[in-house]
Amino acid sequence: MDQYQNRQDMVTIPLDTVESHWQMVFSKYDRKGDGHIPLKELKDTLVRETSHELPEHAVRKIIAKADLNQDGYIQFPEFLSLVESKEGRIVMDSVFRRYVKSTIPPRKSRKTRHDLTDGEYEDEYTCNPPAVCMLIVSIIEILIFLWNVVSTSHNQFLGPVARNLIYDPHKRDEIWRYLSYMFVHIGHVHLIVNLLVQILVGVPLEMVHKWWRVLSIYLAGVIAGSLGTSIADPSVFLAGASGGVYAIIAAHVSTIILNWSEMEQPGLQLLIFIIIGVVDIGTAVYNRHTGAPQSQQIGYAAHLAGALAGLLVGVFMLRNLEVRSWEKKLWWIALFIYVALMFVAIVWNIAYPSYFPPPYKY
Repeated sequence: MDQYQNRQDMVTIPLDTVESHWQMVFSKYDRKGDGHIPLKELKDTLVRETSHELPEHAVRKIIAKADLNQDGYIQFPEFLSLVESKEGRIVMDSVFRRYVKSTIPPRKSRKTRHDLTDGEYEDEYTCNPPAVCMLIVSIIEILIFLWNVVSTSHNQFLGPVARNLIYDPHKRDEIWRYLSYMFVHIGHVHLIVNLLVQILVGVPLEMVHKWWRVLSIYLAGVIAGSLGTSIADPSVFLAGASGGVYAIIAAHVSTIILNWSEMEQPGLQLLIFIIIGVVDIGTAVYNRHTGAPQSQQIGYAAHLAGALAGLLVGVFMLRNLEVRSWEKKLWWIALFIYVALMFVAIVWNIAYPSYFPPPYKY
């Protein structure tokens, strides 16, 4: 044990780091900033700050030895010689501990899940590992869109890829369509808008919460979008990744709620995401029910369902930097609501076929 302790005592610290620390302490007592501390003033201050640890006469004797040129002032080289001496280290270690405690506020104690780290939310952004998941998803969507365009020259909606991947209410038995419609986009504008939003919103989320959480939320939004549309607007065909896009937008709202105290300007961020969602969904609802051209009609039910899925899944899946008691309850409530809604939607699709458009007759 003694050998281990001796090894610990022999650990060295770079000199420039040590000097920079003591320079901060020296500057604290150098009130005039001229590089000279009056000897009497330093004595009185150190006696006051170490009175409970060292007797006054010992401190005064140690400080007197530090004034090497006997000019009544302590300069930084003399101060550094003092702290490097055996006697001076006893005094200055106590002073430095007090200095650190007075200048560095303690971090809040945090009760965290096993994979969380302490720190402000913005400090958690990292590019290690690189946040490429949403970029890869976007590239796949671009490639499938180009494949569909090349396969047909007259109507992208009727291309072979679109016909096999789009959500078709008459082919609900082809269950892959509840997910695969995310790869079909009706026109380049539709594609570009979805790509921009999911990259600009998804990548920052991925940098904090890791790719697998963001991808899970994205896919949950896509599936919720098709299930929600099948019930709320059963005759609608569905294409595009808007369900997933709105899921990661709403997931930002979840993380703002959970990490409110750890974020800078959380109210402003929350307001921005709410405005974006309300304006876009409001426009989609208006176009859907006012006879707008088919190209302008958007499956708003998929947007709403995707957003709801992202909000709920985000609450119980995204990282929470400081878990509070009410957030634990919110976690279980969100999980229960999400599972219940998904169960109802799936059972509805299976148990009530007469509610939906009939299958095609070939």
